Amino acid sequence: MKDNRFVKGRLKSVEYSIKGAWKLVTSEHSIMVQFGLGVAVTIAGFYFNISATEWMLQIFAVGLVLAIEGANTAIEKICDFIHPDFNPKIGFIKDIASGAVFFAALSAIAVGCIIYYPKVAALF
Repeated sequence: MKDNRFVKGRLKSVEYSIKGAWKLVTSEHSIMVQFGLGVAVTIAGFYFNISATEWMLQIFAVGLVLAIEGANTAIEKICDFIHPDFNPKIGFIKDIASGAVFFAALSAIAVGCIIYYPKVAALF
């Protein structure tokens, strides 16, 4: 008899991942904003008919920001669970995690400017 535990385990992992992504998008305001921006640049990509390479860069940039923001949210939740009161060391950890989001967002902004500035400038 074939062992299906591996496949079932992977499917269960995907289920948990989808639940986690849904929780992020429906409960975390920063993710809501960034997800909305991702939808906006996706619409812009169709409008401006961006190239396959531009799509890859845009998808990667949006995914990177959402992934790092998700990790930041998880770190913040863990910190709040471990030490609910103010603690400078916990604050330092949270600031570093937030800084990672900042770097990802700056990179995504740069990608967006490289892709869209010439297209928007050509309209004027």
